[in-house]
Amino acid sequence: MTQAPTDPRPVDFRRHGFGPAPEIAAVREADGVIRVPTPFGPSAWLLTRHADVRAMLGDAESFRNGWTPADLPGDARDPRQITGDRSGNLLSLDPPDHTRLRRMLTPEFTVRRMRRLEPRIVEIVDDHLDALERRGGPVDLVSTYALPIPSLVICELLGVPPADRDEFQERTRRQLDMTASASEKAASAAEALAYMQGLVAAARRDPGEDLIGMLIREHDEDLSNDELVGIANLLLVAGHETTSNMLGLGTLALLRHPEQLALVRDDDSAVGPAVEELLRWLSIVNSGSPRLATRDVELGGVTIREGDLVSFNLPAANRDPEAVDDPERLDVTRRVTAHMGFGHGIHHCLGAPLARMEMTIAFPALLRRFPGLRLAVPDEEVSFDVAHPIHGLESLSVTW
Repeated sequence: MTQAPTDPRPVDFRRHGFGPAPEIAAVREADGVIRVPTPFGPSAWLLTRHADVRAMLGDAESFRNGWTPADLPGDARDPRQITGDRSGNLLSLDPPDHTRLRRMLTPEFTVRRMRRLEPRIVEIVDDHLDALERRGGPVDLVSTYALPIPSLVICELLGVPPADRDEFQERTRRQLDMTASASEKAASAAEALAYMQGLVAAARRDPGEDLIGMLIREHDEDLSNDELVGIANLLLVAGHETTSNMLGLGTLALLRHPEQLALVRDDDSAVGPAVEELLRWLSIVNSGSPRLATRDVELGGVTIREGDLVSFNLPAANRDPEAVDDPERLDVTRRVTAHMGFGHGIHHCLGAPLARMEMTIAFPALLRRFPGLRLAVPDEEVSFDVAHPIHGLESLSVTW
């Protein structure tokens, strides 16, 4: 087996549809592992094949997540920062800190605990469908359905008071607006941080039945305010946009595959497998936090040296023909067993049960309320957000 070239090779990570970026798919079919430049300093190894990505994500001892720019040569920046403080941000932590926080949070994200939110999620979805029906088509499904529903679910989860929810949603929308300038994004992030600090302070005084309140009651002395703020902010950023983009892109995918849409609309037993297949086929999160190798490791015929950065591409891995039969075909009857739509290993998405529940409710509810749902613009006019690290649509004009 030949070693891949070690000189960094620029590649275009932009996606132009549902699949992985064409250049990344080509890397998977050729070298599998190459070295690429990064926007934050040193180059990184890029993994594109399912087996290599899964092996790396499953080996937390060999691939460290909690590195800092001081661990890297030159003038490196940290691409993982969500706020100015990593406290509570599981995406930037290794054991034992990661283990400690994850152990506290995991009981709050079991399927059984998430069932407490189910009636409220159904109510939120129905309220938005009622509003769409009153308004009539055409409508932008992204701004009227896909974006606001996960935002309100996060409000329920975090205990955002009803009086604050309109402002909370607007602030969240600004935070996730990729057309905003750097100064506008920084201002929105500062506002969000200040709000979360106030939310945690109020919960300290009077803990409710929401996630923050339960964490305070059960782990009061083990969690700092900064950690609680970091957890809340992570859930907002990681739990809102991902589900929103899945709802928008997933609806478009089903509209383009009407026989698959009919199964999701008409057969309750088809909904769960359909969600898993959409997670695999769409793979909206292109990558996760880059890892730092703690020892020399061989992956895909390449020797990754201690101190090297390692990145990975989930869309390419989830459509690897070595892992999935006929991977380019959307098949909602497929029994997907090993997709990495929620990552893998110790950093597997904590909120996966909640995201699955939201999609399992929102997809069939939309299709059953509007059985004639269809695009209100020519198919070629649907705009993908090609520059964003979380893949999605700029808008989705539909009618019925």
